[in-house]
Amino acid sequence: MEKKYYIQTFGCQMNVHDSEQIAVLLREAGYECAGDAQQADLIILNTCSIREKAAQKVYSQLGRFSAIKRRNPRLIIGVGGCLAQQWGGKFLKKAPCLNLVFGTNNIHRLPELINTVETTSLPVVETALHGASSRSIGIRALPQNGQVSAYVTIMQGCNNFCSYCVVPYLRGPEESRKLEDIISEIACLASHGIKEVTLLGQNVNSYGNTVSNGTDFVGLLKKIAEVDSIERIRFTTSHPKDLSPSLVRSFTEIDKLCEHIHLPVQSGSDRMLKAMNRGYTKKDYLEKVTQLRDICPDVSITSDIIVGFPGETDDDFQETIDLVEKIKFDSLFSFKYSEREGTAAAKLNHRVSEPAKAERLRIIQFLQEKHTLEKNKAMAGRVVDVLVEGRSKSSSREAMGRTRTNKIVNFKGGLELIGKITPLVITEGYQHSLHGELQLKKEID
Repeated sequence: MEKKYYIQTFGCQMNVHDSEQIAVLLREAGYECAGDAQQADLIILNTCSIREKAAQKVYSQLGRFSAIKRRNPRLIIGVGGCLAQQWGGKFLKKAPCLNLVFGTNNIHRLPELINTVETTSLPVVETALHGASSRSIGIRALPQNGQVSAYVTIMQGCNNFCSYCVVPYLRGPEESRKLEDIISEIACLASHGIKEVTLLGQNVNSYGNTVSNGTDFVGLLKKIAEVDSIERIRFTTSHPKDLSPSLVRSFTEIDKLCEHIHLPVQSGSDRMLKAMNRGYTKKDYLEKVTQLRDICPDVSITSDIIVGFPGETDDDFQETIDLVEKIKFDSLFSFKYSEREGTAAAKLNHRVSEPAKAERLRIIQFLQEKHTLEKNKAMAGRVVDVLVEGRSKSSSREAMGRTRTNKIVNFKGGLELIGKITPLVITEGYQHSLHGELQLKKEID
C-alpha cells in the first residue's frame, strides 16, 4: 500500500510554489496525496518566518499534529521553509514531535532525508545553503487536471538586506536561473494546458545579474511571450528602486504581459524608508507610479505597508496615509512591524507600542478598503477579458476567472469555459471581487 503525504503551507506565493515542488518529489518517491492529515504517513509544514503571526500558526498546527502522532507513532512530521532555516536544530527542542527539519535550499534532498529518518529512527536536520545548480528551483510541478495558471521561479535569494527582512539570511544571495531552463519549463507547462504563468523571485527586476548571457528581466519577458499557448504573463515581486523605464514600457510593448504590478512601498515616510534600507524616497516612489500610469492608464498597482516600524512617529504614519490617499492602490497588504531575530531592525530602539501599531493598522486598512471598493464599483458596465480558472468559491452555480488587472470575477457559466479567455460585462463591484455576465463578442463589436 502506498504511503500518503499531507502538506500545509504558510506564507507567500513562493512558499506555495515550493510546496508544489515538494509534492512532485514525494510523488516520485512513491507517496500519494492524503485527503487530510489524519490519513497521512508523512506531514510536511512549509513555513514562513517573515512575520510573527505566521510562526505562531506553525506552533499551533504542530500541537494538533503531535496529537495525531500519539495515535500513530510511525507518522513522520517534517518542517521546511524559512522558519526551519532560521531555527535549524532548535526546532527539535521547540517541537519534540518533529522528525525532520530542512531549510530553504534543501527541498531537492527531501526524499533522501526522509529515507534517513525511516532507516535510523533519528531526527534529521539539514539547513546548509547550496549554489543555484543544487537548488530545487528547477523541479517541475506539472499542472493538475483543469489547472490553467502556474508559478515559475526565475530566481532565488536576495541581496537587498532591508533592515526588517530575514530573507537574505534564510534563502541566501540572489541567483538567477538560466534563461533556457526557464523557457523550457514554461514550454512544458504550456504543453500541459497552462495559459498563464506568474514569475517568482524576491526581486524579479534584478533578474539576470548572475547569469552571463546578458539577458535582463525585460529580455526574459520578451522570450516568454514567444512561447506558444501562453496567453498571459504576470510577475512578483518588484522592488521600486529597480523598476526600470524599459520594464515600465513593457506593459504596452509586450501584449501578453498583464497590466498589474505589485510594488511594495512599506512606508510613506522618507525617515522610515531610510531606516528600512529601502533605497528610494517617497518622491521616487510617486514618480514610478506616475510613469506606470502615464504609459498604461489601466495598470493595477498593489503594495505592502508596514506600520509601527521602530521609531515611527505620528507624523511618519501620516506621511504613509498621505501616500495611500494620493496613489489609491487597487489593494494593499498591510502589517504591524514584527521583529525578526538577526535583522538590523531588531537592534533599533524607540519601539512603537502594540496598541499604537494596532490603531495604525486599523486606520490604514479602513482607508484601503474604501479605495478598493471605489475602484471595484467603478468597473461596473465595463467589458473585460477574463481567464476562466474554475468553479466560484462563493457559489457552486457560478464560475470564476481573473481579469488582466488581477481582479477576481464570478459569473454564471459552465465548466467548459475553464482555460478560455472570455469577455464579460461587469455588473457589480464588491470589496474583494467583481460580478459579471457573459458577453458575446458579436455584442461588443
